Amino acid sequence: MWRRSASFILDRGNDVVSKPDSITLSPPPTYQSSSMADTLQNPNPNPKISAYYQTRAAHHGVVTSDWLAQAQEAAGPDSPGSDGRSNSAADSGGGGRPFSVIDEFNNWRQQPDLAEAVAAIRALAAVIRASEATTMMELEIELKKASDSLKLGDTTSISLTAGCDLFMRYVTRTSALEYEEFNSAKSRLIERAEKFGEISYKARRIIAMLSQDFIFDGCTILVHGFSRVVLEVLKTAVQNKKVFRVFCTEGRPDRSGLRLSNELAKLDVPVKLLIDSAVAYTMDEVDMVLVGADGVVESGGIINLMGTYQIALVAHCMSKPVYVAAESYKFARLYPLGQKDMAPALRPIDFGVPIPSKVDVETSARDYTPPQYLTLLFTDLGVLTPSVVSDELIQLYL
Repeated sequence: MWRRSASFILDRGNDVVSKPDSITLSPPPTYQSSSMADTLQNPNPNPKISAYYQTRAAHHGVVTSDWLAQAQEAAGPDSPGSDGRSNSAADSGGGGRPFSVIDEFNNWRQQPDLAEAVAAIRALAAVIRASEATTMMELEIELKKASDSLKLGDTTSISLTAGCDLFMRYVTRTSALEYEEFNSAKSRLIERAEKFGEISYKARRIIAMLSQDFIFDGCTILVHGFSRVVLEVLKTAVQNKKVFRVFCTEGRPDRSGLRLSNELAKLDVPVKLLIDSAVAYTMDEVDMVLVGADGVVESGGIINLMGTYQIALVAHCMSKPVYVAAESYKFARLYPLGQKDMAPALRPIDFGVPIPSKVDVETSARDYTPPQYLTLLFTDLGVLTPSVVSDELIQLYL
């Protein structure tokens, strides 16, 4: 089983932008659960453990005190508002205004570079801080209701649902809560919530660092639609003085590819804009395909913008690698067997001419790409093959 360790981020100190070691063959890691108390007593039993295993431990409910500091060093200084707290009523008292998780979520979502799932995670952390519950049972019920209300706001968002579910698993997964005085247990929940928020916030930057070894000078990259993490990967490549060009699809039905091409042009990256139907026509000029994902499912496949599946099919037929950049909070407990197994995410389409009412228009905005057409997934847990995703999902949700 091929794995790409993230340890070079930690082991190379200030030299993180240099070329990391090549992929090495290593046995699958084993995970041993431990209590929160044991972790706090011995926060870093092995200071040389790789970031891959430390990130796994953090996501699986074991808090390591040094992971966030190391991730922060790799990712660079935080941007405003990244400390896990907001300026909402939850922290300032709100002038008597009652706390609303929806308002908190909308406040976080106003940050242009913050993913929707991370905004939900920040809002749920604020729920714990603002809670007036007096028992753990009341607090967990309140947190569950807040999570459900966020998920109901957009039932088609896979990353939002997965992020909320993972947050609930991460924050409440410690037996130590059953034996602590309530105020102490609540403080522990707040600490875990903020750590999860920090890990999620830094995921995009860590993915960008891990992916750099796969982008080489003179390469041509085909991207599809707009993805913040894909943009971060390409920005980091520019910062590392790599020379490459990008083919950017239009990205129907919402033309999100136009937005990505504009952002790349600001970075002085050579960009060619394609209509979606020109993918096969230009694939022989492409060295790799790089896409984001709305969700990563248990099979190791992805759910993403409509057209991703056909791009992967063409790339597979022409022996071009297909890379996926996706944060681990997008790992969802779904197992679609085909395109119609997903709830459609409907988007209006402007064809430029009137469409007769008798003409039926397909308005779903996403499709499912099976794992056999994907080469590697760049995640904050490491660079994974599609077959490893099922193992990671099992560990995340156990």
